[in-house]
Amino acid sequence: MTAPLIIAVPKGRILDEALPLLARAGIEPEAEFHDKKSRALRFATNREGMSIIRVRAFDVATFVAHGAAQVGIVGSDVIEEFDYSQIYAPVDLDIGHCRLSVAQPADALDEDEAAMSHVRVATKYPHLTRRHYEARGIQAECVKLNGAMELAPSLGLSRRIVDLVSSGATLKANGLVETSIIMQISARLIVNRAALKMRASELVPMIEAFRAAVEVRDAAA
Repeated sequence: MTAPLIIAVPKGRILDEALPLLARAGIEPEAEFHDKKSRALRFATNREGMSIIRVRAFDVATFVAHGAAQVGIVGSDVIEEFDYSQIYAPVDLDIGHCRLSVAQPADALDEDEAAMSHVRVATKYPHLTRRHYEARGIQAECVKLNGAMELAPSLGLSRRIVDLVSSGATLKANGLVETSIIMQISARLIVNRAALKMRASELVPMIEAFRAAVEVRDAAA
């Protein structure tokens, strides 16, 4: 008997933008999936033998990389941060747009970063942060936080943060200024490489369905 096909999707904004693409690709979760009060994490779909799990964005990549899910939708920031060799990202879904940026207090903009050899940065992206600063010849000491990054400078935890930025309103509200952009981000369809080889007859048509869904959406825009 063929094992179930599992799609991992992230909670939050990306999921809201992804649902129309899922529908265009012929995949629709059961009604309970849309119930905000539901504590369930795994849901059936309109496709026999296919289910959806709803997890944290960072966990989508881990589930897919280790084969617990065969397909996922996640931001390119997560893909780059974990850099799992087991993950293939064949389709840019062109949703979930934001950027990963460095920010610091507005009253510290006169600090000459180019003259520094070491910086302390609060972030949940230690790999990307270190890579960014290493390219500039600076050693980054990363303080790992999973949220409330904007508090770090005012409480003396770090002078800089690296975090996702969309409108910049949260930074402004906390007295921070975006000083450099590490990368532009959009959500991607990801696939487990081993699963793609073993279940190509199922996964290749799904990849093509998502690619066609993006093209149809863009053509209608």
